[in-house]
Amino acid sequence: MPANLSPEYKKAEQGFRAAREPRDRLDALKEMLRTIPKHKGTEHLQADIKSRIKDLSEDLSAGKKGGRRTGPSYTVRPDGAAQIALIGPPNAGKSSLHARLTGSRTNIGPYPLTTRLPIPGMLPFEDVYFQLVDLPPITADYMENWIVQTLQPTDAVMLVVDVSDPACVDQVQTIASRLAEKKIFFSEHWPGLEQPPEARRRKRRRSHTAQPVDAIDDPFRIDLPALLVANKSDLDANSDEVAVLGELLGMKFPAGTTSATTGEGCDSIGPLLFEGLKIVRVYTKVPGQPAKKDRPYTVRHGQTIFDVARLVHKDIASGLKFARVWGANVYDGQQVGPEHPVDDADTVELHMR
Repeated sequence: MPANLSPEYKKAEQGFRAAREPRDRLDALKEMLRTIPKHKGTEHLQADIKSRIKDLSEDLSAGKKGGRRTGPSYTVRPDGAAQIALIGPPNAGKSSLHARLTGSRTNIGPYPLTTRLPIPGMLPFEDVYFQLVDLPPITADYMENWIVQTLQPTDAVMLVVDVSDPACVDQVQTIASRLAEKKIFFSEHWPGLEQPPEARRRKRRRSHTAQPVDAIDDPFRIDLPALLVANKSDLDANSDEVAVLGELLGMKFPAGTTSATTGEGCDSIGPLLFEGLKIVRVYTKVPGQPAKKDRPYTVRHGQTIFDVARLVHKDIASGLKFARVWGANVYDGQQVGPEHPVDDADTVELHMR
């Protein structure tokens, strides 16, 4: 990371990391380019920023009348409790699994490279939804060049493999290597899943591909919690094979087996994502009326009343004075400030100044 970066640049970089919407990321990139010190030590970073501005600008203009190009957009706007990307080699049953989990009408065929665009779908779990995005397969010779901008807002990945394929280990290693070229790394760490002591001692080793310590501070590095999914369990994929695969890869990814054909194991995906990402559901109400229990707002463990208010409306967040909360860790109607952390299943009544 170049030295002598200004506070203005660092603030813009933080904005880029936090941005969830493509337009917000583009604005942050432009601010990064405007504020970055212009000297030899930042030349490569300046070039990287310019390249990403170009790609994201073109993607945002896709399909718009008068845009520089017309065509599909490769950025999927995040929706639901979290966005999860499905990644894997050809013929692992990734698209079939996506269709089974979400009911999507993605193209499915017994030949490679059936999926050519990001395909979103919604996986229901209790009263929330996870957005699953099916991506084209990755091989040594094939990877879409738009994969970076698609994965930028992603919260985690499902690494879908066919463990009965003798080439499975090589396929996963190839995928990890190709993504590492784009500064995208698989991580074995999920915020809500307990790790064994040896994994906690290896905390610095965060991804499948070892990187210098300085690379951890790269503004464009993406570390994604990875769930190893052994699909086609109806073809005798079993937990022992999945464990062996994990050992061969040298990573202790959370793992499970599924069958897109029979549905076996599919019911375990939602609970694992909910727990692993530490999703917190918050219900809202207005004074004198019952809580809205049909679809909660979702945040992460440790987030606050203010974070919930921002989801409801930016004007409510800017004028927030206090809230009343009903939940397991407060007494009914307890008055709290904007900085109060929320718990799963809390009911919140927001009060403005």
